[in-house]
Amino acid sequence: MLTFRALFLLFVLHIAALVVAQSSSAPKNRTSPWQTLSAIPKENCWRRIFCRGLTFWFLFAGNAPLVIAKGGFSGLFPDSSSASYSLALKTSLSNVVLWCDVQLTKDGAGICFPYLQLENSTDISNFFPKDKVYLVNGKPVKGWFSVDYTLDDLANIVRNLRYDLFENTYSSFATWTVIQGIYSRTSKFDGNLFNVLTVEDVALQFKPPGLWLNIEHDAFFSQHKLSMRNFVLSVSRRVIINYVSSPEVAFLRSITKRFKGSRTKLVLRFLGLDDTEPSSNQTYGSLLKNLTFIKTFASGIIVPKTYIWPVDADLYLQPHTSVVLDAHRVGLEVFASDFANDISLSYNYSYDPIAEYLNFIDKGNFSVDGVLSDFPITPSVAIDCFSHISNNASREAKAKTLVISHNGASGMYPGCTDLAYKQAVLDGADVLDCPVQMTKDGIPFCFGSINLIDGTTVAQSGFSTRSIIIPEIQGTPGIFPFNFTWEEIHNLLPAISSPFRDYRLYRNPVSKHVGTLITLADFLSLCKNMSNVSGILISIENAAYLAEKQSLSITNAVLDALSKAGYNNHMTKKVMIQSTNSSVLTKFKDKPDYELVYEVDETIRDALNSTIDDIRKFANSVVVNKASIFPDNQAFLTSLTDVVPKLHSYNLRVYVQLFQNEFVSQAWDFFSDPIMEINSFVMQAKIDGIITDFPSTAVAYRKNRCLNMVDIPIYMSPVQPGSLLQVITAQELPPAVAPFPLLKDSDVIEPPLPSISKAPIGPAQILPNGQSVPPASTSPNDQPGIAACVLLSTPAMLLASLLLF
Repeated sequence: MLTFRALFLLFVLHIAALVVAQSSSAPKNRTSPWQTLSAIPKENCWRRIFCRGLTFWFLFAGNAPLVIAKGGFSGLFPDSSSASYSLALKTSLSNVVLWCDVQLTKDGAGICFPYLQLENSTDISNFFPKDKVYLVNGKPVKGWFSVDYTLDDLANIVRNLRYDLFENTYSSFATWTVIQGIYSRTSKFDGNLFNVLTVEDVALQFKPPGLWLNIEHDAFFSQHKLSMRNFVLSVSRRVIINYVSSPEVAFLRSITKRFKGSRTKLVLRFLGLDDTEPSSNQTYGSLLKNLTFIKTFASGIIVPKTYIWPVDADLYLQPHTSVVLDAHRVGLEVFASDFANDISLSYNYSYDPIAEYLNFIDKGNFSVDGVLSDFPITPSVAIDCFSHISNNASREAKAKTLVISHNGASGMYPGCTDLAYKQAVLDGADVLDCPVQMTKDGIPFCFGSINLIDGTTVAQSGFSTRSIIIPEIQGTPGIFPFNFTWEEIHNLLPAISSPFRDYRLYRNPVSKHVGTLITLADFLSLCKNMSNVSGILISIENAAYLAEKQSLSITNAVLDALSKAGYNNHMTKKVMIQSTNSSVLTKFKDKPDYELVYEVDETIRDALNSTIDDIRKFANSVVVNKASIFPDNQAFLTSLTDVVPKLHSYNLRVYVQLFQNEFVSQAWDFFSDPIMEINSFVMQAKIDGIITDFPSTAVAYRKNRCLNMVDIPIYMSPVQPGSLLQVITAQELPPAVAPFPLLKDSDVIEPPLPSISKAPIGPAQILPNGQSVPPASTSPNDQPGIAACVLLSTPAMLLASLLLF
């Protein structure tokens, strides 16, 4: 018989379970508790003393982290604009908190604006030509300041402007409006519909689940006889304020008593570790060591994300600090700031912002209590769809899309090296690819280009004298593998691809020159021994040239390697042969177990029925580029084509290339988030496979919990092409682009491959003046030195040399 004590213990445990379940705002499908500090709400407790005990027991079973939308969706629309706040509410978790940086006008009105100086995110200088100089924290600052204008001043501008819009006229003096303050983001939404909002506007018009006021420069406004304290206390009587933050200790201490016991939480905002807090004259690094003092006037702290996960000078993560655990220990919530999708993340995240968020909310023995983001849709997805998923989670989901590597995991290591392929296996890629090239001694090997300059340091080596122009291949100088033995190529130093280096976006510099190139035979052996790799994809290009000019049969070399590796009989791996040439795929028609993949090497909008019938005669699948599915106009999606459903209607699978994580590779509609892009191609376009430089991101997407939900949340819904263009006024629309071509019969029908010539014919060398040089011997010692030297001095070669270093 149970004792009273035992019964009471069971009762306590039962009530505790109910309390945790009721208090948690985490996703219903959550499989692991959140390690936030969220206290159990008192309204769910019978007695406060009971709650105190449960708070200790369930310290690491709190609410899901908050998503705090900085100025709304400021990564796309101008910060603190109506469109920005509206989009944040529509695309984020249901309990999203809207962030408002408060500035005071001359008559004491509080407006939401991200900077003290108005010109940083407006074109106010066009309306008020005279700026001023004021002391800010003891330093002279020049600009336009809100303290010089009344709210009516700003409202009158807005009224004049709206009249002009109604009359469809644009007066040169009526242009004061909110604009995008970060120049790397699109300026297409800098428009006449976005005007400055007051705190009351945001609270009453949008009725957000939570409102966060950030108060900076209290001392500056005091110099102008404006009281931030009075404003905050006054506005809190009219609208609900959930959080008030400030980097100034004195300001928070001045309002602590007024908000004690209320629903408003006070949060100390930390600036740089070496920056000085103006009221205490201490650095924020020093204040961080005295968290018990902060607890006397605040319920939480908000810190730059590097306080928690520091990065070194080379943008690599260092071990996490104890900031979150230390703050939680004294009862302070911790919010992390400075999250944005379109900045250079630590290389450890491979340009995947969701991977970064997970490191703050679902890694190790802590979780922050909230994140401040310019792109609130991304942390919403991270929290609700990607958190608490086991590494061994099943791949089975509604999305059966194949993940196919591109040159291995070439976002992490030099493409087609042993390390790139091993990383792709670790990432969970279904299919590993090998673009086959040929050496002059007949060895097929994996390399992403027929030009060795594209992925090695050959241009900086002693082999640079082998640079030639081959018009049949390319019109610029190149160094080609069929002029090398395998031994020479095997000893080349590989170079990681950084296709967006012009934007200062580089890939994993610490691994820039690691790994070694491998033969096709070694690739086949590696894949055969990897149980989690379901298939291989072998790409074949330039077969006709190699046969006719170099006496090399790349198709025979591939068939021979596959046969020797045991990929012909009783295959356990899918074999895919890909080419842009129908003549190549025809050579493999007698291999019924192989999947033949035709690559369309141009952007198309449609294909003739007769053309698709022709493709079916030599291929089972088709590869198209992203723009053939979602055409764009200056990085704004315009529509969704019928290419995929039409090819599907002919029982052809459709694979799409090339998916890359760098935000500049995506249309604005995808919010600088590679997961958003993949999601739209999979869920809306219904593609069959993703060809990607970053297989880990595609595999993580396929495991996300939201794919199996009956009602997929709005933040994981596919984008609607053309919706952003509708926001842009007619005067701001990008110019129309020429229509994409229609895929016709003549584009796919080709003559058979030429027979192998008896002796290799050296390629003609073309000098910069257009004159040709007699064909070169394939012997490296017999290369014409004068012609090679002239070619090496061309601007194209010099540029290629510089870009590799």
